Amino acid sequence: MFSSLRHWLHRRRYPLRYAQLDQLLRNQALSREQLLRKQQADFADIVAFAAANVPYYTECLRDIVDSSPRRRPGSSAANPLDPGLRRDDGTGGCGLSPAGLASIPILEKDAVRERLDDLLALDVDRGQVKLGHTGGSTGKPLAFLYDEAKHELMRAGMMRGFMMSGWRPGQKVLNFWGARQDVAAGGVFGLGSAWSDFIAAEKTIGATEFSEAKLLEWARFIQHYQPVLLYGYASAMSELARFILANKMAMPRTLLGVYSTAEVLSETQRGLMQQAFGCKVFNQYGCREVPNIAWECRHGNMHVFADLVYLESIRLEGEDQLIVTSLTNRLMPFIRYDIGDSGRLLDGECACGSPFPLMEMGLCRQNDLIRTRAGKSIHPGFFNHLLDGQKQVRQFQWVQRDLDRITLNLVVSEKLSDETLSVLTEKIRLKMEDEVTLEVNTLDEIPRTLSGKHRFVIGMA
Repeated sequence: MFSSLRHWLHRRRYPLRYAQLDQLLRNQALSREQLLRKQQADFADIVAFAAANVPYYTECLRDIVDSSPRRRPGSSAANPLDPGLRRDDGTGGCGLSPAGLASIPILEKDAVRERLDDLLALDVDRGQVKLGHTGGSTGKPLAFLYDEAKHELMRAGMMRGFMMSGWRPGQKVLNFWGARQDVAAGGVFGLGSAWSDFIAAEKTIGATEFSEAKLLEWARFIQHYQPVLLYGYASAMSELARFILANKMAMPRTLLGVYSTAEVLSETQRGLMQQAFGCKVFNQYGCREVPNIAWECRHGNMHVFADLVYLESIRLEGEDQLIVTSLTNRLMPFIRYDIGDSGRLLDGECACGSPFPLMEMGLCRQNDLIRTRAGKSIHPGFFNHLLDGQKQVRQFQWVQRDLDRITLNLVVSEKLSDETLSVLTEKIRLKMEDEVTLEVNTLDEIPRTLSGKHRFVIGMA
């Protein structure tokens, strides 16, 4: 009864969000062929629009596309789905031949920082534009521009992603979030009052820091609030799961799923959370500037939301790096944006029946690579598994200080033995093919990023 009432109130309060959700749900009823045709047209359209209306892209795409002025869809201008791009059906899935796609320059984060105003469309009402920020997990926070329509589409996309678990609008969601701008009133999540929380069936816990007392408070709140979904950082929720298991606390039967976002989700963390919360753990992938890139279904596969993004995986510096294009953002287009994460696209279809293509995440951001004196880059997955089996380790973080010096920050119940440290040092030396000094710091708490994230491996800047 309360779920239905909340859903009705929420729908009346956010009509744009629900109109967008209805369209997104219709999109996921398309066949794979229909979905990819739509993606192809949307990609061609956003490139042509940007070339004609966004100063940065007018400059860098002038020799690639027909940049005669384009208006937004629905105008009486020339058909926006005939953007003058060379189409090559069956190649690339986005309406361009591989050579044509590669001719569109990759948008680097430094360019976003340096050319922010030039990335804003000319016809935008700047009085309606808001300034958002990424969390700065790379050490370089990034600003971007957005409006209410982009925010509402982001929330609609999240709702569709949650629905893949069996959740339905009106059922309670509890967020464990670290970004300070989101846990304050008026933040990106739009929460902050008891009435808003009731209508949205949503509450947010500030998870920027935690202690044993705080973990107990969180666990008791879950018991009292009885949410259907938990959503937030894997590091915070897995630490809470560890506490719940150690104290044999029962979690409510209402829990249907736990969603991990914004951080790498390890299999150890997934196992801890599934055991503690008694439900399935789902992974979700996106970023503030391009949200809702991929969501995990109940069959354990990551699906690319191909009606919202075009995702590429290309080989850069020996890694499969993800390049993403937002198909919906005409206010500040992100086209072939180097998001800084690794992963690859997968062939085949999922037994869940979704038409959305499949992908898998890597365990790496570009700034997580460890460099050697010989010029080799070591994937952080090697370091992530060095402490497997060390049950006294609650948290860890590897930091490369120099080409031959690595620091291991630890939160442990008891110190690692000298023998264990010797074995770790030797494994790292063999992998790096050089002598290395391993420094170990035992801490009460490992500092998190400004957005509240935990980084497992930090490479040299």
